[in-house]
Amino acid sequence: MTEALNTRGAPHLPSRISVQRVMRWVCLALVPATLAHLYYFGLGILIQMILATGSAYLFEWWCLRWRQQPLRPFLTDLSALVTAWLFVLCISPVAPWYVAVVGMFFAIVVAKHLYGGLGNNIFNPAMVGFAVILIAFPQAMSLWLPPSGLMEANPSLGLGELMSWIFMGAPTAGIDAVTAATPLSAILTGLQQGFALSEIVTQPIFGDFGGQGWEWIANWLFLGGLVLWYKGIITWHVPAAVLMTTIAAATPFYLFNGDLYLAPQQHIFAGGTMLAAFFIATDPTSGCSSDRGKIIFGAGVAILTVLIRNFGSYPDAIAFAVLLMNMAAPMIDRLTIPQPYGKKPQDPHHG
Repeated sequence: MTEALNTRGAPHLPSRISVQRVMRWVCLALVPATLAHLYYFGLGILIQMILATGSAYLFEWWCLRWRQQPLRPFLTDLSALVTAWLFVLCISPVAPWYVAVVGMFFAIVVAKHLYGGLGNNIFNPAMVGFAVILIAFPQAMSLWLPPSGLMEANPSLGLGELMSWIFMGAPTAGIDAVTAATPLSAILTGLQQGFALSEIVTQPIFGDFGGQGWEWIANWLFLGGLVLWYKGIITWHVPAAVLMTTIAAATPFYLFNGDLYLAPQQHIFAGGTMLAAFFIATDPTSGCSSDRGKIIFGAGVAILTVLIRNFGSYPDAIAFAVLLMNMAAPMIDRLTIPQPYGKKPQDPHHG
């Protein structure tokens, strides 16, 4: 004799995860890396966060009014905050104020709402904004501070000094002496000047695997990404494809000429690879839907990144690699999404 099971009535369907809950977990996963960024590069990231977030919500509100959409659901789903946050982690903490404003205009207005709003955009909004300001303001994007404590000449700039630099464009005396390039920018510049990679990486801004400070930011992004995977926000396919393909694509170049091409670990820890692997290329709207498609998408991002870094004129190619793969995502899905169960394959001779 069997006991009756106490079950609820049909339908037995899992509850759908809300956009707000997804975005909340993404924000929480970004907190450790953001704190590491704050520790190594100072208060500038907080100023940029305020500028980008304020601009993002202002443009979001304006577009919703213009499109006659309800305000509350879209202003509270945290998607604009995530776009601004990802954008800020890609730009210089001492970038001029208009960088964040222009970047968010293209991210929210052009990349998001001109395509129909959340869920309809074919390009990752944060990467659209980042790509635009990379092209429009290359000098502003190349100016960074060296990691905290790296040089005696690097003081902890106060809030007033940073505000003057960001809003007035007039750094105080002595600040010019403490600016530095990112590790990838230093490598590109050094190679263009004829130095060998083994000579370039002796600069103090470089660490064991990538750049001083950048390595720890990448580590915290990795741990934050694992949290997203554990919570079911993302799957393993894109991050694994991005990281493993980056190593596989970079290794032959490095073995061929280690003084000309970056080592695999430098590709992983010196730029935005970790951020792209877990937080950008995993975007469900602008990426792929099928598991095979996600692997192809992630591998494509990695291969394009390595090729542009090795042969292009931009130090970190993550934005361009992601946007190029965004264009390919619909075709990848078309070729990789399995047929529904029970559906017979279509006869090509009978249309």
